[in-house]
Amino acid sequence: MAAALTIGAMLTTSMAGLAGCSARINTGTGSGTEAGINTGSSKTNKSTGKPTGIAAKYRKIAEGERATENIYDNGDMVVAESCETVAEDGIDYSAGTDYNGGTNYNGSSNSGGRDYGNTNYNYGYGYCIDTGVPGSDTREYKHVDENAFVYTSEDNLSTWAADVDTASYSNIRSYIYSGYGSNIPADAVRIEEMINYFHYDATPPENGDKFNVTTEYTTCPWNEENNLLRITMSTEPIAWKQQNKNNLVFLVDTSGSMYDENKLPLAVKAFKLLADELDETDTVSIVTYAGSDLIALDGVAGDHRKEIIDTLEGLKAYGYTNGSGGIISAYEQAEKYFIEGGNNRVILATDGDMNVGLTSEEALTGLITEEKAAGISLSVLGFGNDNLKDNKLEALADNGDGNYAFIDSVYEAKKVLVDDMGGTLVTVAKDVKIQVDFNAETVESYRLIGYENRDVADHEFANDMVDGGEIGAGHNVTAIYEIVPSDTTAPGRLATINIRYKEPDKDKSTLWQRDVAVTSYNKEMTADMKFITAVAAFGMKLKHSACAGDATPEDIISWAEEGNPHEDEYRKEFAELVKFYREDLD
Repeated sequence: MAAALTIGAMLTTSMAGLAGCSARINTGTGSGTEAGINTGSSKTNKSTGKPTGIAAKYRKIAEGERATENIYDNGDMVVAESCETVAEDGIDYSAGTDYNGGTNYNGSSNSGGRDYGNTNYNYGYGYCIDTGVPGSDTREYKHVDENAFVYTSEDNLSTWAADVDTASYSNIRSYIYSGYGSNIPADAVRIEEMINYFHYDATPPENGDKFNVTTEYTTCPWNEENNLLRITMSTEPIAWKQQNKNNLVFLVDTSGSMYDENKLPLAVKAFKLLADELDETDTVSIVTYAGSDLIALDGVAGDHRKEIIDTLEGLKAYGYTNGSGGIISAYEQAEKYFIEGGNNRVILATDGDMNVGLTSEEALTGLITEEKAAGISLSVLGFGNDNLKDNKLEALADNGDGNYAFIDSVYEAKKVLVDDMGGTLVTVAKDVKIQVDFNAETVESYRLIGYENRDVADHEFANDMVDGGEIGAGHNVTAIYEIVPSDTTAPGRLATINIRYKEPDKDKSTLWQRDVAVTSYNKEMTADMKFITAVAAFGMKLKHSACAGDATPEDIISWAEEGNPHEDEYRKEFAELVKFYREDLD
């Protein structure tokens, strides 16, 4: 890892916005109120004068204030007046009602939702978290320190593993649309996952190459004395069903913590969407785990849809959570029906709350690392708002040669398991590592925005025993660097991009290289770059980053809208999300 500038050293620079940029505002441990939840803030409804947002001990939502809220007790709607009622009665609260088979999640009147613009989510009934009580919010995130600026004269190499996870963005969206946008833990915000949630107009690979790399060098909009370098790796989209036969194991957490409507019931709807895409060449097993693990469906053909659906719909949530037992059984099923040259994958659906068997992050990742040697990948789908163990789920996916997505709606399930299926299920390059070699004559210092927990030691770049990241079909992997240019006007090389990757069935890596010239600078940004800067700036604002410069929510919305000339629905939704965040803060 590159050597970071000290605060004292940064204060001696002449570059505006550089001083203090290595300091993190939030130093929480990553879970609940300890991760930056502000339990003392106060907000009021301007029209009623009543407390709203997290200032209210009990959040009443769905079109402002409600006298009561709908919750669920064994499937029957009941009424609770307060969080205390929920706690005393032992009733599980629902974070959304009536997804109606995946069609009614758009905030319509009978779903209890609210319309948030182009893309609508069923957050009308929020989850019951009493933010005035320490420990009420039991979500957990891994703590990382934000990347600082690095003097090129001290360390000119920046090395990291590719990351195609998208969970952070949809999790943040869930916070904001549930009314908790001002209290998102800094460690929940992984800017690289926010950026990589979206697709970009990068040039696809040619001549049989695995990927192509698009670069862009331009002015930094939140600090115009600095520049930005964008690097986007793009793979060829494929019709995933034409590429491989699939041996899929649905590993479903059916423990008691998965009872809520936005957990097991939503996971069942997600897997039903995937089942619609399978055919007779595919093999499907379903393994469940609670206090113990169970093979609910043993290796049926993908066109046995009724059998698959009936098994999914029969799943019930109860008991403890022996996640490690379920993982072992799922990998055994994948090995039993292993397809040579096919896509062999376990798809885990859980909130990550594992309390029996192997429970620590270290023990679980050790188990996954052993199992992946058999050529079986792992995709992780996170569910639920109140008890998400994000740290465990991200670590499982990273160590299982897979990807991690957070499913907050049927809409998101469709994106991950249908629209982006090739990227989710088909790996085209594994152990991908990137090393950027900056020219000290043209770059005074640099800062990688995001990828803090994907750091690779510079000397391990060429070591094929060191794990990298996996890239699927049709994926984009984008990173941006904020650069302080040198005082000289030296022409020539800005940086060299080095990428190592392995073919999915190979153990030896291939090296790919490309130079980026100083003369590639263009003050006029592409639409993609405008949108990427909007997402990065919003992520830094949510993290309370000292590097965020002077970007305002209005700036971010403007950049996002300018970066969406083709009216992409996901980019439009992002702009609406920032607007909702801004209005919720007012």
